[in-house]
Amino acid sequence: MTDDAPRTAGGPAPRTTAASRTMLSHIMGPTEVNLLGTVHGGVVMKFVDDVAGAVAGRHSGGPAVTAAMDEMQFLNPVRVGDLVHAYAQVNWVGATSMEVGVRVMAEPWNEAGTAPRHVASAYLVFVAVDDKGQPRSVPPLVLETDLDRRRHGEAEIRRSHRLARRRAIQAARAGAVEGAEVSVPAEAGQ
Repeated sequence: MTDDAPRTAGGPAPRTTAASRTMLSHIMGPTEVNLLGTVHGGVVMKFVDDVAGAVAGRHSGGPAVTAAMDEMQFLNPVRVGDLVHAYAQVNWVGATSMEVGVRVMAEPWNEAGTAPRHVASAYLVFVAVDDKGQPRSVPPLVLETDLDRRRHGEAEIRRSHRLARRRAIQAARAGAVEGAEVSVPAEAGQ
């Protein structure tokens, strides 16, 4: 899904980053553990997708679907019994898509005053969809602070990298890039 469509006059009213900013919390239990005894990365990823989806839906005023996840970084382990908080906000919007940044923090559930640890960060792209699953317009983003403007600029860099990577892959698949042929079984992903 791309976001190349121009904005139309009379579209949704602009919204600030604060208007849809959201935080979710969850205590990690023993059913979420991996073979190393820490919380499975997939559990954290789902939690990240949940909070980012809530932000995208709030900003766009309706359903939005995950189109991409960029730079999911696991910085510290999450342990059973950790109270995990995921903070998210819209960093960038196009005509139909949005980038949502997520920061995940964890702290022991039973130790008041313990400083939370930064355990993960991620950037996700969502596309707003209508009731037929087709892309729909999203409100423009109002950047109120220097931090909003920095996050927006970084999101534009990530977007340009995603688009350049997509073009390079498409060109390689079309045989336009010399020496780009790689032997990969068909079922390995296309």
